[in-house]
Amino acid sequence: MKGIVCEQVDKLKLIELPEPPYAAGEAIVRIRRIGICGTDLHAYKGNQPFFTYPRVLGHELAGTVERIGPNDAGLREGDQVSIIPYMHCGSCIACRNGKTNCCTGMKVLGVHIDGGMRERISVPVTHLIKTDGLTLDQTAVLEPLAIGAHAVRRSGVQIGETALVIGGGPIGLGVMAFAKYACARVIAMDINDERLAFSKSWANADYTVNALQNAKEQLAAITGGDFPTVVFDATGNAKSMENSFELTAHGGKLVYVGLVKGDITFHDPEFHKRELTLMSSRNATREDFDHVMEAVGNGDIDVQRYITHRSSFEDMIGKFDSWMRPESKVIKAIVEL
Repeated sequence: MKGIVCEQVDKLKLIELPEPPYAAGEAIVRIRRIGICGTDLHAYKGNQPFFTYPRVLGHELAGTVERIGPNDAGLREGDQVSIIPYMHCGSCIACRNGKTNCCTGMKVLGVHIDGGMRERISVPVTHLIKTDGLTLDQTAVLEPLAIGAHAVRRSGVQIGETALVIGGGPIGLGVMAFAKYACARVIAMDINDERLAFSKSWANADYTVNALQNAKEQLAAITGGDFPTVVFDATGNAKSMENSFELTAHGGKLVYVGLVKGDITFHDPEFHKRELTLMSSRNATREDFDHVMEAVGNGDIDVQRYITHRSSFEDMIGKFDSWMRPESKVIKAIVEL
């Protein structure tokens, strides 16, 4: 079985892997699509927290069931599925409270344990979602979009509320799209004008702000001096995350969707005078996947334009470096098997 392993920083290698073991309660899934995300790129460059080498990357996955036993989900061989890549313990305090996305013993495919950048993988049946009516491409991007959907749900954003989303990458775009889906007024902020234009045309952002051009003044003008009541930072950039405190309305919420490998500091008086609610948002739950599947299936989320680059499995290693360059203008790259 072919697989691609990240052996060390800046090194991917196509190798032969053993076939995945089959056990009761699990399924063998043939991988058909792999989405490339920031986690994969950070791991490749040595900037991903909680990561060790060597590692088979890949957690944005679409496939078909090749082998499965009797199961309560009604899944059968040949079914097209998305994989929920967050392997939770089911017994810790987070899991007992339904927050499986932040399990204390979390093992994420492609990060803590080997992922789906291979021809076949063994997955617990509980982590499969049947995706009848969706394409393989749509199935593969349910996971990154679910991260955005989870952040929006966690924020509790209300109809008509003003939400600022900082960062126009694939995760930030998902946050924008689902904030709009929740009928919020969305402001997109980035330092790249092309990303801002895409945020407006694809995610239907109501306003765009270039962070390098007096962003605070622009936000004040848009909101009549009130500033956004919900701010999502999806940059994974420490400076942006620290600065976002000053961009949030008094009494508002600040949600960190992006992850940075390091410390975040803030000026306490600035935090206290606003009585801010500071949140992190991690991964997603099955509920979020189902929400995204409904939106994609209804045609409310345009996956075709979200996916900008493609590669065969064999050619991916040669293209991986180029996908990290700003001039490549990658939103979402998909590997086809």
